[in-house]
Amino acid sequence: MFDLTDRTALVTGAGQNIGSGIARALAAQGAIVHVNDIVAERAEAVAGSIRSAGDRAEAVPFDVTGIDAVAAAVDAIGAVDVLVNNAGNGGAGGMTLTPFHDLSPDAWSGIIDVNLYGVLNCCHAVLGGMVERGWGRIVTISSLAGTMGTRVGVTPYSAGKGGAMAFVRSLALENSRNGITANSIALGLMGTGTPTSLGDIARSIPAGRLGTPEDVGALCVYLSSDEASWVTAQTIHLDGGTSPT
Repeated sequence: MFDLTDRTALVTGAGQNIGSGIARALAAQGAIVHVNDIVAERAEAVAGSIRSAGDRAEAVPFDVTGIDAVAAAVDAIGAVDVLVNNAGNGGAGGMTLTPFHDLSPDAWSGIIDVNLYGVLNCCHAVLGGMVERGWGRIVTISSLAGTMGTRVGVTPYSAGKGGAMAFVRSLALENSRNGITANSIALGLMGTGTPTSLGDIARSIPAGRLGTPEDVGALCVYLSSDEASWVTAQTIHLDGGTSPT
């Protein structure tokens, strides 16, 4: 069940953290995983560790915000059966507590470029081949920030993630007769700690803990499988029960 043997997968932003967990999970189910990261050394480290575990992986470093670089990488890979759009950022230095009216366009353009245009670029590069073959899976990693907002300082991030989710839903409906599914995963708070070590942060989550890369990888495996062929145009909240809907 959920067998991905010989499926070719591309996971963006997979050189660390959640992306690494997704890449490992897909490879463990038999996929040939292409590990992308903007930093070549990170991509190769993850790909190498996957190969050391007896699974198949290759490093493909490129910047998802460069449409020509994305197209060249996909051409080199060949047919991509599974695309996981995981690359994302909260801006230089991470997300801050700066209200939107105090931000300049320079502060939010990079956030939108990665979280929205990166998704468009990668989907555009793989979609033609998926249509030709009559099979494809697209999974976009998003955030509760894009569905319900979170706090002061994440407005551009919320815009990028929310826009990507709306795009994915429309893309799914546009291609639902082509054997292609497209879904988003809206993540809650992620980490590796326990309620004891993280105190109120983890205790505030109904499940009593933060999410892990393994949690995300498992859901990506399902959404990438034949068994999930009727799951499309959805935003799935993976948040330990945090979201109200």
